[in-house]
Amino acid sequence: MNNTFKLSKQLMWLITLSFVIIIISLGVALPRVITPVAEANLYNYLSEPLKFIDNEVDQTLIDTEIAYISIQKDVISSSDNLDDVIKYKDLDKLIKEMPEEKGKFTYKNQQYYYYKIINKNTIRIAITNDSYIKNMKAKTLTAIFPIVLITYALVAFLLLIWSTLVVNKIEKLKEKIDNIDNPEFNHNIHFAVDDEIESLALALEDMRLYLKNQEEYRNQMYQNISHDFKTPLTVIKSYTEAVEDGIEDEKEAIKVIKEQTEKLDNKVKSLLYLNKLDYLKDNKNIILEKVNISQIIEEEVNKFKFTNKNINFKTEIDKKSKIFGTNDNWETILDNLLSNSIRYAKSEIKITLKNNKIIVYNDGENIDNNLLEGIFIPFRKGVKGQFGLGLSIVKKTLNIMNYDINIKNEKKGVSFIIYHKK
Repeated sequence: MNNTFKLSKQLMWLITLSFVIIIISLGVALPRVITPVAEANLYNYLSEPLKFIDNEVDQTLIDTEIAYISIQKDVISSSDNLDDVIKYKDLDKLIKEMPEEKGKFTYKNQQYYYYKIINKNTIRIAITNDSYIKNMKAKTLTAIFPIVLITYALVAFLLLIWSTLVVNKIEKLKEKIDNIDNPEFNHNIHFAVDDEIESLALALEDMRLYLKNQEEYRNQMYQNISHDFKTPLTVIKSYTEAVEDGIEDEKEAIKVIKEQTEKLDNKVKSLLYLNKLDYLKDNKNIILEKVNISQIIEEEVNKFKFTNKNINFKTEIDKKSKIFGTNDNWETILDNLLSNSIRYAKSEIKITLKNNKIIVYNDGENIDNNLLEGIFIPFRKGVKGQFGLGLSIVKKTLNIMNYDINIKNEKKGVSFIIYHKK
């Protein structure tokens, strides 16, 4: 509720500040805008009667707010209401206050406007005070202010309604976030308007599902790791107890224990290497250079070709192909792919380098389509119920070097296809 109150308070401050700005604009800026227009109208208003005044002032044209002065051959005459308009005792000095064709002057803290027409030897002047200007400003403000006030009230009302809807949406999102790990909470939130908040709600739902999947994945991975580590530990424990009980030859037991210890050691190293890859993927300073991939392939084949004499290794290498990265990374990738291939191959493993792609093929059984999607996830149960990190290491190592890998079931066998990301 504190956040809602704060947003509402911010909006009220914004509405109040807007109102103050509007009042200042109407009270200060608008009169300044009106003044030039009002003055132009006033000069026209003063000039029109002068066209009908001849040598002497026609008293029938006298306006209570406008006084007239006529000068002919140094003879000055004025309308009877001159003293009502301006109480200026010395008429000669008053005429000197009006040197231009039209203008304004200040006398006794009041402003006066005049307009002058010179025709041969006759000068006719119309003069008035600033009442017209003040009245025009007042009438304009009186006409505009209610319209502005009503418009402002309507806009403020609409803003309050809109802000209430937005706050309600935010409250729902906050409630969803507070219960993001609560499976009993109804996470289905849909708003009537497809706006940015709706997009945020969808993004939150995607994040919730991702976190849920990650949690399930971590739990499954921990179970799989425990299972994968438990087997060699159980074997080691069994052989140790068998030696202690005198039912197993010590040399044979030591041999088996060493084998199982080596398996454990390899698994630990793989886990550490996997964590290292998670760090390296965020490192933007990795230098990737062209590697002699044909030589690396040849060395890897020589390393594995005697591990199973029933498997025939073949290579088809286009030396024009360019592969970038580091020697260590490519050795790790091929180590894990060939280890995986030997496990499932029946009689043949073939490595092809062509068009900047590397294809590692084995003639083993096809991989079930249900397993393909998660086959690169660490310790995800794979073919024949096997767990492992090898393919996960391959995937992450390739991604660091801006490469990727696909698996394709052939008519006979399986191909791992490595290609550069565009």
